[in-house]
Amino acid sequence: MTVLERSTPGRIWSSTIGKKAVMGVTGLFMLLYVTIHMASNLKIFLGRDNIDGYAVWLRELLDGLLGYEGFVWIARVGLVVAVVLHMTAAIQLARRAKKARPAGYKHRAKIQASYAARTMRWGGVILALFIVYHILDLTVGVANPNGVHLAVYDNVVASFQRWYVVLFYAAAVIALGFHLRHGLWSALQSLGASSAARQKAIQTFSLGFAFVITAGFLSVPFAVITGLVG
Repeated sequence: MTVLERSTPGRIWSSTIGKKAVMGVTGLFMLLYVTIHMASNLKIFLGRDNIDGYAVWLRELLDGLLGYEGFVWIARVGLVVAVVLHMTAAIQLARRAKKARPAGYKHRAKIQASYAARTMRWGGVILALFIVYHILDLTVGVANPNGVHLAVYDNVVASFQRWYVVLFYAAAVIALGFHLRHGLWSALQSLGASSAARQKAIQTFSLGFAFVITAGFLSVPFAVITGLVG
């Protein structure tokens, strides 16, 4: 089958520009999820009833149309699809770039790459491992010392009272921060929102946004382990 005979989605996916666009769109979707998730986590500072009530509200959102937890499951499935597309496109683009580089250029490219760009791969691995554990801990509850369904406040406190969980969480969130800074900047470029005049502003915005998200996520475990929440 030739390129012209492929469907429009197939043509988009097969091209390098298309893959970058897919990475940009899925990255922005995940960015929205991460932002909402971070803001929701901060509800723990408003008390047990607030964050536990929020968990119930999410599951009842649009339940007349989607059923109980329907909205939550749609969000989860959408997130999984976005992650799979994002990772697949990233891997395929990295392989194409590696094949396209002249032998003498590879060493120079490695030196010139930013720290965040060079750590995207390992940061992704750390995040993937953490997400699996995070689901077992605070979603399924099997790895949580409390593990009571919808008892979000008590489950979070029980989890982050363990120093090694806080350490693992901090490492994953810092990796997320690097990912966000580089990924947001790359996404804006892929979607055509960047130009030479806007480069500095976009880089500053990406760094600032990543810092806020990272600090927001880290505030919860450190509040628990220091006794500010508990």
